[in-house]
Amino acid sequence: MQKKTVVQIKGVSKKIGSKTLIDNLTLDIPAGQVFGFLGPNGAGKTTTIRMMVGLMSITQGDILIQGSSIKDEFEQAISHVGAIVENPEMYKFLTGYQNLLHYARMSPGVTEQRIMEAVERVGMQHRIHDKVKTYSLGMRQRLGVAQAILHKPKLLILDEPTNGLDPQGIRELRDYLRELSREEGTTVFVSSHLLSEMELMCDTVAVIQQGRLIDIKELKSGDSENELHEIAFEVNDPQRAKAIIGEGRIEENRLIVNAKRESTPEINAKLVMSGISVFGIYTVKHSLEDQFLEITGGGHIG
Repeated sequence: MQKKTVVQIKGVSKKIGSKTLIDNLTLDIPAGQVFGFLGPNGAGKTTTIRMMVGLMSITQGDILIQGSSIKDEFEQAISHVGAIVENPEMYKFLTGYQNLLHYARMSPGVTEQRIMEAVERVGMQHRIHDKVKTYSLGMRQRLGVAQAILHKPKLLILDEPTNGLDPQGIRELRDYLRELSREEGTTVFVSSHLLSEMELMCDTVAVIQQGRLIDIKELKSGDSENELHEIAFEVNDPQRAKAIIGEGRIEENRLIVNAKRESTPEINAKLVMSGISVFGIYTVKHSLEDQFLEITGGGHIG
């Protein structure tokens, strides 16, 4: 079944003078995912986001949000979007609740009940009536997300949301973004240069480098019955084990075989019955860092 697309970035380029910041970027963002936009500092992530929300003009191409063009139908397109570009800006002399009430007046249909739903979604209910000037950076980030989701947007755009957060703040942000995606069906588009955080947070990651899309990686796809995995068998005689199985590669004391998960017991039994001692069996996991280095040929990520 084809996934519904929330955002279509169609052949978008951005040029300033003779400098090309974004070069013919084409990307579809599916509904209901946490979608990562990964690249080193200066790769064009913020420039792309600024074009997505209408803060920067598009030199060439178009961006459609829920089928509406940012260039030609801006009000219709942007009505589906909540965003924090770079840092959330709030009135520090007001309480968190007063800030949200102020922003709620800008969007028709946002009730007091919805304000409190957004507050609870980001875990701010115990501090929402304190002044923003007393908030930590992590709390201001949470309040920014609450403000961005007040009108129940189809798309939430966050530009480097973990910048300056401590490990606990990063984990909390990750948890409530995934809840937002699962429980409210919001598509979350998040940019970052932090490989480890994107791997834990995202369903899919698009890699951008020097304004060009390099690759798209699905990180949390469901296992298919026919999907092959790299399965490592730690054995006493890898060379003989490979001869028995008839395939695979040897790394130190391991035989690594491309096989379906369901084939693991059968391979193990074949090795044991042939007199091979099997000390351990596990699936080889390739981190996002491994995949990035493979894609970019060892390019630096930031």
